[in-house]
Amino acid sequence: MTRESATGGTSAPAAWCRTARLAFRELRVSDLDDLHRLDRDPDVMRYIRDGRIAPRAETEQRLARSVAMYPIYPGLGRWYASRRDTGAFIGWFVLNYVPETVQVEIGYRLAPEAWGHGFATEGATELVRYGLRDLGLDQVIGVTHPDNIASQRVLLKSGLRDAGWGDFYHRRLRLFVASASSA
Repeated sequence: MTRESATGGTSAPAAWCRTARLAFRELRVSDLDDLHRLDRDPDVMRYIRDGRIAPRAETEQRLARSVAMYPIYPGLGRWYASRRDTGAFIGWFVLNYVPETVQVEIGYRLAPEAWGHGFATEGATELVRYGLRDLGLDQVIGVTHPDNIASQRVLLKSGLRDAGWGDFYHRRLRLFVASASSA
């Protein structure tokens, strides 16, 4: 798959990636309400950073940074994820550099109504494949809170292997790795 830019014009960004059930597109400023719905849900934020819900201004700043990064890091980014059958927003997926490293990480944040349906595994599997094969990355990592067993299972099902522990985001986190040599 070749990633096509979805920016430009006044029409909605087109999906640049599709799986059997999901469509990914670049974020746009008008996605703020959907993104903030995730950031203000205590169940969604339980294992993220310190578990606190994010104020709207913080979500807005993160969204602006995400949109600004598409031309700076071609092929990487945070993408709006929707169901192909209904068009409903389910969350977002990301391939980006981990701050203060050269490692590229897979990540996702899904709405609770999307949990337990295999969407996280489906989206993460596709982005790991995309990162290793289409972008030519040597590896893709995933990190989770030590107690986030559900996310650890998603990463394992998505082709990453348990690599123990690592220090990321100023915390000790579980580390999972997929390598191009094993893809």
